[in-house]
Amino acid sequence: MAKLTSKARNSLKSSSFALPGRKYPIPDKNHARAALSRVSEFGDSEQKAKVRAKVRAKYPGMGKSRK
Repeated sequence: MAKLTSKARNSLKSSSFALPGRKYPIPDKNHARAALSRVSEFGDSEQKAKVRAKVRAKYPGMGKSRK
């Protein structure tokens, strides 16, 4: 995954984050995967749903359960 420096993170639009407060940056697919992973580990059910929805909207097909 490409490293996201503080300068680059600060220059991202608010729409490049999955949650308000500039939490879980999703500027590319690798960061979106990381956001899904982190929120599943540390987030509550409401945060998980919001992050999944935001990732699916930005990257259709990503974040869906595989069966």
